[in-house]
Amino acid sequence: MKYLPGMENIGSEIQDKVISAMKEYDPSAYTAEDVKAALEAEVCTPEHYKALLSPAAEDFLEEIAQKAMNERFKHFGNSVYMFTPLYISNYCENQCVYCGFNCRNQIHRAKLNYEEIEKEMSEIAKTGLQEVLILTGETRVYSDVEYIGEACKIARKYFKIVGLEIYPVNSDEYKYLHECGADFVTVFQETYNSDKYEKLHLAGCKRVFPYRINAQERAIMGGMRGVGFGALLGLDDFRTDAFATGLHAHLLQKKYPHAEIAVSCPRLRPTIANSKINPRDVHEKQLLQIVCAYRIFLPYASITISTRECSRFRDNIIKIAATKISAGVNVGIGGHSDSEDKGDEQFEISDPRSVDEIFAAITDMGLQPVMSEYIYV
Repeated sequence: MKYLPGMENIGSEIQDKVISAMKEYDPSAYTAEDVKAALEAEVCTPEHYKALLSPAAEDFLEEIAQKAMNERFKHFGNSVYMFTPLYISNYCENQCVYCGFNCRNQIHRAKLNYEEIEKEMSEIAKTGLQEVLILTGETRVYSDVEYIGEACKIARKYFKIVGLEIYPVNSDEYKYLHECGADFVTVFQETYNSDKYEKLHLAGCKRVFPYRINAQERAIMGGMRGVGFGALLGLDDFRTDAFATGLHAHLLQKKYPHAEIAVSCPRLRPTIANSKINPRDVHEKQLLQIVCAYRIFLPYASITISTRECSRFRDNIIKIAATKISAGVNVGIGGHSDSEDKGDEQFEISDPRSVDEIFAAITDMGLQPVMSEYIYV
């Protein structure tokens, strides 16, 4: 779990604050009165946030959803931001027991060359989307920083906003990727329980818990405009993981007020190697509670709901608390421009709708689909 050679240690205090607060959090200690106090508060403190995530809060889900909806429309209006992910490689050195890209899984591996990346991006751009999220498996051998940087340069030709979901890198490497065209970085901590984390990540650089947890701060230091956070709900106690995720984002926003903050809410999904893997104890009711608590505690944060969830849930949650939705998703390698993927997918999706279908669904709900709100001069 210690830093490996070449890993930058920025000596941040945020990790200790997050882990210490998470260990002190006992969801069962909160009462209905605590939840009512959180709902009545004008400003949601970390203590209020704990109450909103507690089992006691499940009896107040309608009131919590209403408060979340008020915050959502107060700060974001009726806007719903649209994007799509693009997987450019599924080679990975990590042995994560829950992931389809696990280096021990016997799956079809592939890596797009620059011509193929451009072909994929060209096809995505034809849908009208102006934001793309570039993803790779976690290995510098097959997807080094220069390769990812070239993908960012290609993306900048087609899209106004370019995001990255790659292995954590050092601040100078984030600076390089930002100069190549990347705007923001998302890193899933998976779980903030370091003991459980070690048991879930059996090999690879991802085993180094502190290097991963400080990735967002290094990205901001490298000049990235925004950073995203997320726990993979269902790996461990979802209430403590959701609390740690929100507090992590909250503390980083306080330290770097200029940075844009985003939160994702993924649940475990079946993979090509494990069709039975599913989120433990995290049903749609609990997911709704978590997303609404995120919105109330982090009123200015973008909240993404992915295609891991079904269309019914996604359509409803963007009316309540979420502000960003993926569309026209293919989680295989090369599936946007070819009829068959070149490489296998990371997980199974639940909402296969096209960009046009999701655009229409958003419009039919009286909301405003937004492809981009940035103008570059």
